[in-house]
Amino acid sequence: MDAYGGHGTQDGGAEVPRPDPAPRPEPEGAAPAEAAEALASAEPPPPPPRTGVAALSTRYQIGAAVALAVVAVAVCVHIGMVFLHVAPSNTVTKAHGEAIDEWIYPEFEQNWKLFAPNPLQQNIAVEVRAEVRTADGETRTTGWYDLSAEDGRAIDGNPLPSHTQQNELRRAFDFFTNTHNADGRPVGVRGTLSETYLRRIVVLRLERDGAAGPGGDVRRIQVRSRSTAVPPPSWSRERVSLKPVYRTMPWWDVPADETTTQAQAAAAGGAR
Repeated sequence: MDAYGGHGTQDGGAEVPRPDPAPRPEPEGAAPAEAAEALASAEPPPPPPRTGVAALSTRYQIGAAVALAVVAVAVCVHIGMVFLHVAPSNTVTKAHGEAIDEWIYPEFEQNWKLFAPNPLQQNIAVEVRAEVRTADGETRTTGWYDLSAEDGRAIDGNPLPSHTQQNELRRAFDFFTNTHNADGRPVGVRGTLSETYLRRIVVLRLERDGAAGPGGDVRRIQVRSRSTAVPPPSWSRERVSLKPVYRTMPWWDVPADETTTQAQAAAAGGAR
């Protein structure tokens, strides 16, 4: 064999055929040609199904994005309003205090009555009695109606009590006491307004309870509060008096247009 790997010759000059090289072994683990062609011609697996917002059409995805943006803006506005409400007086609250109060009151009011500096330690109930005129012309005075207890019975066991049952009477009485002096006299215009507001609520409650009877009407009312200290826990050595303390307001005349019976009678007389 020559040095260049060609066919060699013997001494007589005759060429000696060179044996074919041994076939290369297939790499270990290689797939046969048929399997490779089958894999190449096979269709790709389908993509996994879309879930959540991605499963919606483009139109609904846009709608969901807009709704999310609206909710985010509303949350940011609410947090900002609450912050301005509880923050000390500043330029923004002085310029836009009315708008902030309209947003906060009455559903989102923030105060310190539950925590500090003076947590409530009393149960305050609002009671009322009335001077009524019955359908036969008799005038009599009713007993005391515990309006706070009526609200409590309506709320107890109710998973979704109304705002009226929870706050209407309580807020009206707080408004009244904050705008009247110790003698029950109104302080300023808001004092007169709070008296009118509380009186109308009380008259509606009395009519709902049928205080005057069928065909009767309420002529005068008298409101009082009953304050009772919250008893201390059993492990406490604190001693408090559980005797109720009453604060009685003067009698208030009820205008004719604030009772259903009198208003109906006035309307019937005007129609004639």
